[in-house]
Parts: sequence; structure tokens; C-alpha cells
Amino acid sequence: MIIDAKQTVLGRLAAVAAKQALLGNPVEIVNCEQAIISGRRENVFAKYKRKRKLGGPFQGPFIPRNPDMFVKRVIRGMLPYKQYKGRKAFERIRCYAGIPAKLQGQQAEQVADGMSLAMSRYVTVQEICRQLGSKR
Repeated sequence: MIIDAKQTVLGRLAAVAAKQALLGNPVEIVNCEQAIISGRRENVFAKYKRKRKLGGPFQGPFIPRNPDMFVKRVIRGMLPYKQYKGRKAFERIRCYAGIPAKLQGQQAEQVADGMSLAMSRYVTVQEICRQLGSKR
């Protein structure tokens, strides 16, 4: 299953991807940097900066800076990743920033109930990652 994350609410996308992976289907998510998180810009940035400052250099939580790994981390939160079935499901998930060459000609589907073009307050994953220090 190939999912296009463009203009899709990240939580809904993650729930669908986690469910498909638990059912045994391989899931590939493209355009991860264009997924959105709803909320006021200042509040969303403050939340992730606060999370990033918790702990120390060798203690978590570890918030990835790259958009594809950021999305994968959100999906991991919806899986029982400490159990065998959750680890296997997490291995079935692949996230990509942009569209890789091997998936170029294939049809990607949108998540049902994931579109949110009417939402006025949102932040893209790419903007959050840039605030955290990403160079992509």
C-alpha cells in the first residue's frame, strides 16, 4: 500500500498506516514532509521544542529532525512496538521525503478522512523539522 501524505493530518495518517502494518500489509508513505499537524503555529512549535529539551544527550525522548523519520516515529507511537507483532509491523513501514524513483510510476492513495484543506490552523512536518534543526 502506497500512501500520499500531502495535506493529510498526521495522526489520521499514522493510525491508518499502523493498522495496515498490523494486518501484515507493507506500507510505504511518500511526501512525508507535506503532512500537517493541526493547531496554532506557536503552540505546535513550543510543544516539540519542549519535548526535545527533555532528558539529556543520552536520555530520551529522541525527536528526529528529518521529516521522514519524524513521521515514522509518530507511527511507532500507534504500534505496540515493544511486542513481537508491533516490531514486525514497524519493519513493514517505509517513509520517504518526496517520491523515490522506484515508486515514481505507481498510484498512491490518499487516506480517507485525512484531507483537511479547510483547516485554517496547521503546520507542516517540514516546518517543525526545520525549527528542530533539520537541513532538509
